[in-house]
Amino acid sequence: MVPHAWYNALPDLGLTLPPDVGGAPRPARAEGLQVPASLLRQEMSTRRWITIPEPVREHYLGWRPTPLRRAPAFERSIGTKSRIYYKYEGGNLSGSHKLNTALAQAYYYKKAGARCLTVGTGAGQWGTAMAAACSVFGLECRVYMVRSSAEAKPYRPALMRMLGAEVISSPSPRTEAGRRALAEGDDQSGSLAIALAEAVEDTTEPHTHFCAGSAETYSLLHQTVIGLEAIEQLTAAGEHADVVVASLGAGSNLGGLVLPFLSDLVEGGRPRCLSVESTACPKLTRGRYAYDYVDASGSIMQKMFTLGSTFVPPDMHAGGLRYHGTAKLVSSLYDQGLLEARAYGQRSVFTSAAEFARCEGVLPAPESAHAVHAAAMEARRADDEGREDCVVLGLSGHGLLDLAAYDNFSSGAMVDAVADDAAIARALARLPSLPGTRRAATVD
Repeated sequence: MVPHAWYNALPDLGLTLPPDVGGAPRPARAEGLQVPASLLRQEMSTRRWITIPEPVREHYLGWRPTPLRRAPAFERSIGTKSRIYYKYEGGNLSGSHKLNTALAQAYYYKKAGARCLTVGTGAGQWGTAMAAACSVFGLECRVYMVRSSAEAKPYRPALMRMLGAEVISSPSPRTEAGRRALAEGDDQSGSLAIALAEAVEDTTEPHTHFCAGSAETYSLLHQTVIGLEAIEQLTAAGEHADVVVASLGAGSNLGGLVLPFLSDLVEGGRPRCLSVESTACPKLTRGRYAYDYVDASGSIMQKMFTLGSTFVPPDMHAGGLRYHGTAKLVSSLYDQGLLEARAYGQRSVFTSAAEFARCEGVLPAPESAHAVHAAAMEARRADDEGREDCVVLGLSGHGLLDLAAYDNFSSGAMVDAVADDAAIARALARLPSLPGTRRAATVD
């Protein structure tokens, strides 16, 4: 059954998140950066359950509940005795989990008087989801998409435009943030921090608002429908998760799946929860827990695990994992030891994803492929340690618009993208000077 309420994990976990800190004034009208009061109340609520508005839930019913499937052919292929289940979020118009919060945010912004939403997007899933949600609720939509992803995934922008959105490759000459990036950098591939800064800046028209996609606590809240459904589906199958695995971009996919599993909603105790990132952008495994800017505009700062807002990852096929930082809620989970982290290179990730597609008939998005690979590694680890674990992975979206990446892999042209130590060091050296910084201790 589709949940009637989102799950707020903060009261159960007893977490108090570090407050946001203001930086330099944003180059935009104050109105464009105002978050609807309804979303702010969700962010600060002490209630365990937040009712899903009926118009939002009605649209959820178009594709939810999403299936939780076992992957027996994949299990046989990798030779494991463990059981691997995947929660598939790719069966909607946007092709990913992003639509869960996009619909909610479009609904609340429309009620608050917005007419146009601006967003920044990496691989394009968030941009596509917001384009779809804006079309549902009668809003205009402008999407700043990381240039390297827009060029590598041309059908993502095509889908957004079909849904009525305007799509701009970032960095662009349209904004001061974009012009500065174009003037200062030899690498024009872009980053999510720059795309976000451009979307923030482009809110000067009346009733135009910037809409954040995956790091804000309320966006993680909206995604908890994933984990709530998964728990109910596992119980119906007579299963209990031993390991829950999800890829990490900014945190909404990961949080949506694992947060309900960290509560007492789960019988038999909490499973191990594992975050999977790319070696190209390894914020948990090689970053620092510190206050940092949430985008390249140098405005709001949050305490998070970060590689620095000026860090630009090397070219990679999982564009949705390019964000320099991590949601403050996910960062707190990792800091408190409630979450583990791994980083993998894209060749091993695509090897597992291609095998999964051949075995199970579902092509994972490059971001989701990281969770597929990590689930295989965890199943093999259980075998080596004499256990038969139940491993649940979040397959956050399909890869049907990422076939250029799979072609690059199949042709043998793909290389592993690994963040350069010197580039990370340079970006971390430019972090704001605030107390309370700590280096990440876990490296894989």
